Amino acid sequence: MPTPEAVLFDLDGTLVDSERANIESVVLAVRRHGGELSAEERTFVVGHSWNEIYEMIARNHSLSVTMTQLIAEAVDEKRALLAGSGIPALPGAVALVKRLARDTKLAVVSGASTSEVKDALAGIGLTECFPLVVAAEDYAHGKPSPEPYAQAIARLGVSAARSVAIEDATPGILSAHAAGARVIAVRAGNFAGYDLSEADVVVDTLDEVTDALVAGLLA
Repeated sequence: MPTPEAVLFDLDGTLVDSERANIESVVLAVRRHGGELSAEERTFVVGHSWNEIYEMIARNHSLSVTMTQLIAEAVDEKRALLAGSGIPALPGAVALVKRLARDTKLAVVSGASTSEVKDALAGIGLTECFPLVVAAEDYAHGKPSPEPYAQAIARLGVSAARSVAIEDATPGILSAHAAGARVIAVRAGNFAGYDLSEADVVVDTLDEVTDALVAGLLA
């Protein structure tokens, strides 16, 4: 069976069940500066990178705080929110990553900040499985731009056509496809109800991502 040169994972809503905490942490950080996110703005947080989230908030709420400071404040809020419970891994995530890590290059390609990615991976015991993290500070344009996935593919030194991305939201699916990768979408963490039909295949949980399924995408 054909095997991938790389598997590229989104983080929030794909590996970890963190989307609700992400939204709440951004809400609380913006509230520190006298702003209040609307329902539409809260939905926008899901599936987009900090670059686009910050641009939207700064524009809509006339924020003078820098993106770096707002990220730091949101990270503080998220750590407080999750201090007791931690971030749970989504079904099948840990087993799939550990299986793939034995003979496939792996990366996390996320719209979250580097510190958020590191916190999440440490929390589910997968830090050592990911030699590469591409986070919001690493690129100028977030998903659905191809830049995040294209950067991961280039830094890993792999072929885009032999790379598979695993996503839970439309912006990420479009980003990975635009970078030339095949895409598996997973429903388990998609609580925002994104349309996943642009993916090459859709599964309910990561337990369904078998070697045969991945090989079929590359055949």
